Amino acid sequence: MAVTIPKAEYFERISKLQAGMKAEGFDAVLVHGMESDCGSVRYLSEYWPTFEAGAVLVPANGEALLLVGPESGLYAAGRSVLPNIEMMIEYRESADPEYPGLKVASFQDVFKKAIGNTPLKKLGLISYTITPIHIWKSLKSNFPNAEIVQADSLIRELRTYKSDAEITCMREAYRIAELAVDALLAEIKPGMTELQVTGIAQRELYKHGAEYEGHALYTFCGKETCNAISRPTHNVIIPNEVIQINIGARVCGYTSSVGVPFSIGPLPDDKRRLVEFGLKAHLKTFELLKGGKVSGEVVREYMDWVKGEGFDKYLLYGPCHSIGMMEVEYPWMESTSTYPLKKNMTYQVDTFFYDGNRFGLRWENGARITENGVEMMSSKHMKYTELPIR
Repeated sequence: MAVTIPKAEYFERISKLQAGMKAEGFDAVLVHGMESDCGSVRYLSEYWPTFEAGAVLVPANGEALLLVGPESGLYAAGRSVLPNIEMMIEYRESADPEYPGLKVASFQDVFKKAIGNTPLKKLGLISYTITPIHIWKSLKSNFPNAEIVQADSLIRELRTYKSDAEITCMREAYRIAELAVDALLAEIKPGMTELQVTGIAQRELYKHGAEYEGHALYTFCGKETCNAISRPTHNVIIPNEVIQINIGARVCGYTSSVGVPFSIGPLPDDKRRLVEFGLKAHLKTFELLKGGKVSGEVVREYMDWVKGEGFDKYLLYGPCHSIGMMEVEYPWMESTSTYPLKKNMTYQVDTFFYDGNRFGLRWENGARITENGVEMMSSKHMKYTELPIR
């Protein structure tokens, strides 16, 4: 039986969001989403925009509306758990077509449907940092007397603590990612390009039931592994060099990522030493993660431990960021963080070290906070792998 998020859970999320809205005096919130960052829109509607953008309009009382672009009406109707769907020119694709003769709704139309004839006094914007300026201008033009403010805090708490169904989806995403890593390690050979190797993983993700990649997958070899963020290229895989892979699957909107450094043939001693220390630091992070602990303490203890081991000069950042519907999402875990770790918060343990512009490595794996400990979401590849040259 395929994993899924029960339909009723989406409406429970909206009810909880509305409770927070009422407490802070919001008449409505507008939740923006797009293909590359659909998290909050999909969280409330199951709708995932493609090409065009989308939004969920949630009134303080009553039913939420899904707002989509002019080409997405039928697609949205077949996917959204929200029955009220409106097509709007504001959510068209970036090529900016005019769609002459096509009937679409305006913000005046959809807000009247959501809140009736009540004047809009206070509107919250969720996904504020990715809401486009043309949406802002249209809202200000239509509702010049309304207070329009950032309101991400209303949904962040809801998305931070995962339900049992969400955890099940994430476990499945990690299971599929492990299978993709298995295939990649079985098939990689010197002379292949980073792109060809990454393609092996993509094939396996879809083969085993993923709906999409969990993030931009990558394979790097040699000095390209110094990049904290990058993309695979036509760079050729060579033996006796650090190879870095990060493979993630997406299941029901929830993502995973399994990051493994390895080699084909033995590494030089200095490179192997840093790779193996990276794994030691990765496992140390899991020791530090415990329900009830203050998040900033985890980071400070990790940093102090790395320094005590004599490897702080190789450290860029660490040790964790949250994961869920996006591979990186709120809340961050930093030395200045003050929130406590609680059950069913989910993190990506992200252990990255690099030696100048020579090479780098990343061990990456998911963690679910339990009452007084942590669950490792993937454990299959938590060891240094040296493949034979074939």
